[in-house]
Amino acid sequence: MTLNMTSSKPIIDTMRNRIYGIDRKTPLLDGTLVPYVNLDNAASTPPLVSVVERAMEFLPFYSSVHRGTGFKSRLSTVAYDDAHEIVASFVGADTNINTVIFGKNTTEAVNKLSYRFPLKSDSIVITTQMEHHSNDLPWRNHAKVVHVKVTKEGRLDEEDFDRLLAKHKGKVALVTVSAASNVTGFVQPIHRLARKAHEAGAKILVDAAQFVAHRKLDVYPDDHPEHLDFVVLSAHKMYAPFGTGALVGPKEIFLAEGPEYSGGGTVNIVTEDEVYWGDTPDRDEAGSPNVVGAVALAAAIEALTEIGMDNVAAHEEELIVYALEKMNAMSGVTVYGESNPLKANEKVGVIPFNLDNVPHFLTAAILGYEGGIGVRSGCFCAHPYVVHLLDIDDSQQESWRDRMLSGDKTDMPGMVRASFGCYNTTDDIDKLIDMLVRIQGKDYKGDYEQETRSGEFVPKNYVEPHNEYFKLK
Repeated sequence: MTLNMTSSKPIIDTMRNRIYGIDRKTPLLDGTLVPYVNLDNAASTPPLVSVVERAMEFLPFYSSVHRGTGFKSRLSTVAYDDAHEIVASFVGADTNINTVIFGKNTTEAVNKLSYRFPLKSDSIVITTQMEHHSNDLPWRNHAKVVHVKVTKEGRLDEEDFDRLLAKHKGKVALVTVSAASNVTGFVQPIHRLARKAHEAGAKILVDAAQFVAHRKLDVYPDDHPEHLDFVVLSAHKMYAPFGTGALVGPKEIFLAEGPEYSGGGTVNIVTEDEVYWGDTPDRDEAGSPNVVGAVALAAAIEALTEIGMDNVAAHEEELIVYALEKMNAMSGVTVYGESNPLKANEKVGVIPFNLDNVPHFLTAAILGYEGGIGVRSGCFCAHPYVVHLLDIDDSQQESWRDRMLSGDKTDMPGMVRASFGCYNTTDDIDKLIDMLVRIQGKDYKGDYEQETRSGEFVPKNYVEPHNEYFKLK
């Protein structure tokens, strides 16, 4: 059942009590316990209660999938196959033409496609300067990769995209672009880019890892000029952190040749001299798959669909507006990307920033140790993009690169990233702002020292009480 909401407020009440561990308290540096404020959702989201419950409901019946004759195996097979269908429906893919392939995460999905996509010796892959490394590095081993520039504030330079398409006309095999940046949150015009790619004779891959938990994604029909040929996503960014990702794309690509990984479950017939590969997605899901992860991803999709992606987007837009207004009212804060609250609809809930004269590593550490607020700092697996946003010149880049390669990350450039999920509230943002004010005023208790090899700051002589909360040995 889809909820019909006239405003985004009901989503707060609906989602906060759906998050597993939302009220679990964690220790601060001074020993007090506070509810954890997770503003690191761009890295990974907490599980939904319904996802955990669905997984637990399934586990008593878990068994091997495909070819098993027992009841549990038959049930597991149906659940696993249904999960493929649910993912396809979620993005609007036609399963008569397209397949859904499960793997560990988005990174593995992109790497798989880099091996399976038909590239020639002179093929060119167009990606962008703003990509996560996972949507850039895999292609460098298989083709010449060219990068579309971004504007000063970090938006895609579409004129440069057009220029590169024209310059390499006839050789561009694939355009690969993120639907939303994991650094600035900028949402890309993926369907317009798809049309241009198709007109140039290329296909398009959309990295939707940072998008599908925030906005509705529709690949459009296969014969549509703005159809998205390939889509990759990760369950751990969709409130189902059980180790599953998905690659969606046309069957013909994956049926053309054998897989890059071979073994159990990938074949129909094997003789001492011949191999007859199985159908898709079987041939691309070698070995025993993560059935529980697939069930969890399907359960998360059902929950997000029930809430309504438009409601999720509306609520998160309100959070972006609120956070930007609060940060803009502060002095000594630099917000990267888009800082205008009136343009909040142009991005998902990701806000990168720095405090003047405070290392990003230190800001993040104090937020965690003394505010109970989880954020992330650094370059977010997007080094070229972050360097561009920070406006670091070549000589500075060479200097810190040499230091990092020698094992010293104390001067590593970067920023702090606060990222929202659909369960976050303005109270969470208020706690963030209050802590930032305290950091600026040096109103914190810890005596922090920086670790050379990681660059991170830790409180001196502090012993983490991890074993009081969870341990494996």
